Amino acid sequence: VNARADLLPGHRLRWVFGSSEDQQGVCSETAAPMAAVDLRLAHQPAAFVGPGCVYTAAPVARFTSHWRLPLVTAGAEAHGFDDKRGHFALTTRAGPSHRKLGELGVQLHRRFGWRRRALLVYWDEKMDDRPCFFAAEGLYMQLPALRNLTVMDVVFCDKGNYSFIIQEIKQKGRIVYVCCAPDTLRELMLQAWREGLTRGDFAFFYIDIFGASLQGARFPEPRRPWQRGDRDDAGARQAFEAVTIITYKEPENPEYRPFVARLKEEARAHFNFSMRDGLMNFIAAAFHDGVLLYAQAVNETLERGGSIANATAITRQMWNRTFYGVTGFLKIDENGDRESDYSLWDMDPVQGDFQIVANYNGTTKELHMVPGREILWPGSAVPADVPPCGFDNGDPLCRRGERRRPRIECCRCGDSHRDTCRDIGTPMGTPMGTPTGTWGCLWGCLWECGDACGDTGPPVGTRGHPWGPRDTGGDGGDLTATRSPQRGSNYGSLMTAEGHFQVYAKTAYYKGNLVAVKHLNHKRIELTRKVLFELKHMRDVQNEHLTRFIGACTDPPNICILTEYCPRGSLQDILENESITLDWMFRYSLTHDIVKGMQFLHGGVIVSHGNLKSSNCVVDSRFVLKVTDYGLESFRRAPDGDDAHALFAKKLWTAPELLRMEAPPARGTQKGDVYSFGIILQEIALRRGVFYVEGLELSPKEIIERVKSGERPSFRPWAGVGSQAEELGLLMQHCWAEDALERPDFSQIKVQIRKFNR
Repeated sequence: VNARADLLPGHRLRWVFGSSEDQQGVCSETAAPMAAVDLRLAHQPAAFVGPGCVYTAAPVARFTSHWRLPLVTAGAEAHGFDDKRGHFALTTRAGPSHRKLGELGVQLHRRFGWRRRALLVYWDEKMDDRPCFFAAEGLYMQLPALRNLTVMDVVFCDKGNYSFIIQEIKQKGRIVYVCCAPDTLRELMLQAWREGLTRGDFAFFYIDIFGASLQGARFPEPRRPWQRGDRDDAGARQAFEAVTIITYKEPENPEYRPFVARLKEEARAHFNFSMRDGLMNFIAAAFHDGVLLYAQAVNETLERGGSIANATAITRQMWNRTFYGVTGFLKIDENGDRESDYSLWDMDPVQGDFQIVANYNGTTKELHMVPGREILWPGSAVPADVPPCGFDNGDPLCRRGERRRPRIECCRCGDSHRDTCRDIGTPMGTPMGTPTGTWGCLWGCLWECGDACGDTGPPVGTRGHPWGPRDTGGDGGDLTATRSPQRGSNYGSLMTAEGHFQVYAKTAYYKGNLVAVKHLNHKRIELTRKVLFELKHMRDVQNEHLTRFIGACTDPPNICILTEYCPRGSLQDILENESITLDWMFRYSLTHDIVKGMQFLHGGVIVSHGNLKSSNCVVDSRFVLKVTDYGLESFRRAPDGDDAHALFAKKLWTAPELLRMEAPPARGTQKGDVYSFGIILQEIALRRGVFYVEGLELSPKEIIERVKSGERPSFRPWAGVGSQAEELGLLMQHCWAEDALERPDFSQIKVQIRKFNR
C-alpha cells in the first residue's frame, strides 16, 4: 500500500501486531480480546485485520463494532458471522466462508437432481476451533434452500464408531458429506466398502477445504488419500472410487505464485518458520488482499470528502464490489463476504490418483467440468438421494400400489440353469455356492408386475439438532414414465422442474435404480451355451463410453434387456433439438466419446457393434456420451416388413457391403461400424438429419437403393461442412469409402479427432 502512489496519497499505513494465541500456540478466545484491548489503548488503530479463528474472531469483532472500527479478516468462516445486523456489522470477510460452501452444496444437488435428502457426517471434539462442525453447519443452513430437502446429521464419537456410522448412513442418506481427518475418512470408507456402500448407490463428498488428504511433500502430491502402504490399500482404493473431495480452488492468476514465494522467504527470515506448499497459503494471500481492499475503500471514502474515522462508510465501500489482488479477481458480496471458489477432485480408477474434475465459481454460482474429465460414479450412474420406497420402505404410496412403475427383482440362478452354469463356468472342484460357480447367472432377472415404487416424499426431519430442525416439509416430486416418441431411440428427454421429474423413456426400477428397458420381439430365448457366453461377455464390459449391461429377463412374455439409463436422451434427440446450442468444442467432445467407446468395443471379445447410429448413442446426466445396443447377437432379429419406411430408415447408417448381403452378420463388421460412424459425423457436423444430401429430397428407400447399387461416384451424404471443419469433412469421407479396406480403424480416427480439437 505504501509503495503505491495511487493509494492513500498523503497517508501511510503502519501495522502493529498482537497475538491471539495462548502459550501453546493455539487460538485463544481469552487471549484474543485482551490483545485487542491492549492494541486499542496503546495505538488507537484505524482498523483491525484478523484474527482468523472462529472463537477468537467473535469477541474481537464485537469489540471493534463497539469501538466503531472496521475489521477485515480472511477467517471467521462460521455461519454466525453471516448476520451483519448486530455485532458483526463492521466485519468484512476477504477469505472463504462456510455459507459459500453451503451454496456449492445447493448447486451440486441441483445439478444431479438430489432434492430430498442429504446427510452430514462430521467429527466434533468441541475442544478446538471445531472446523468440521462449522463446515457442516454451512451446508446444514444452505441446503434447505432446495424446497422439500431434509438435512440430517451424524457425529463421530471419540473412538470412531465406524460400524455405527455406516448403519446410520444406510438408514438416513445416500448423498453423504463427510468432514473429519484423512485417516478417519479412510477407516470410514473401508467400513463402507466392507458393507457394500461403495458400489454406486451412495455418493461421499469429503469436505477437505485445505486439501489435507492430498498433501505430500508438495501440494497436491501424492494425490492418493487412500494409500498408506498397508494391507488395506487394495480395499481402500476401491472404496475411494465413491469419494469426491471438495477443496478450495487454488488461484491461477500470475501474481499468486510469486506472492507465495515471497511469503515463504519472509516467514523464514523474520520468524524462522518454514512454510509448506498448500491451500493454507491462500488464507495468507486473502489477508493481503483484505488490506489492499481496505486501503482502496479508505482512498475512495476520502476522495468523496469522507473521514478515516467513518467506519460504516469505509466498510460499505468494501462491500458489493469486485477487486483484483494477488488471489486474482475477488467479489465481496452485498453482505461483506467473499464469493468462494472450490475444486472437486475425483479418483482416476486406472491410476488411483485424485485429480480436479470440476471447479465451482462462487461469483457465477456455476460448476464447470474440466475438459475431458468427469466424476466417475462407481455404478456408472448418478446415485439417487432416496431409495425408491424410502429408507424404511414406508412410503404409503408404495404400500397402496399407487406408484405404478414396473419393478424388476434380481433372482438367483434357478435349478433349471444350474447344470448349464456348471457346464460352462465352474472350474473343477468349485462348489456352486461360490461366486465363481454362479458367474453364468449373474445376468438373471425376474420381471415382477405388481406394486411398484417411484420416488418418495420427504422423510421426517431431525430432532434436537444444535442448529435446529431443517425439514421443510411438502411432497416430493413424482417420477412418471411414458413411452418414448416413435423415433429411432428408446430414449427421450428428461424434463426437470423444482422437485418434479418427467421421463420419456422405457424404464423400470432395478435394485432401487432407474434402468433402461429394451423389450424384444421374441416368443422365447433358449439359454444355450452360446447365449450364456454372450451374456457373460456383456457383464464383463466396463467402459465409461459404453452403457453398462445390467441384466436380461428371459421369461415370456416380458423378454427384455436392462441397461444403464442415460437421462439426456439419444444423440439423435440432441442434434434434432434446435433449442440446444452445440459449439464445436462440445461436438468434438461427443464425437470423441463415440470413438473411445467403439475403440474399446473393437478391442474386446464382442468385436463389433453392427447397429451403430445416432439413436444408439445416448447421453448421461453429465453430458457424457455412451454407445448402447451392442453385443447379444443371439437376441437380435431382423424386423419384418421389407417395404416398411421404418426399415429403410434404420438402414441409413449401414455400410454398402452389408446392404448387399442377403443375411449380414448380426454383429456386423468393424469396417461397417466405421462407415456408420462416418454417417454420424455428418449428423453432428451439419445437424440436418441423417444422410443429408444437398439439393435432394429422397426417401430412405431411395437412398438405400442408390448406396446399395454401387454407382460411380459412390452415392454418399453431402460433405460440405464449411471451412471451420474441413478436416472433419475429409475424415467422414474416408470413413464411408466404398472399399472397406480404405476406411480407417478407430485407433486412427482417435488420433485425427484429437488433432481437430487442439
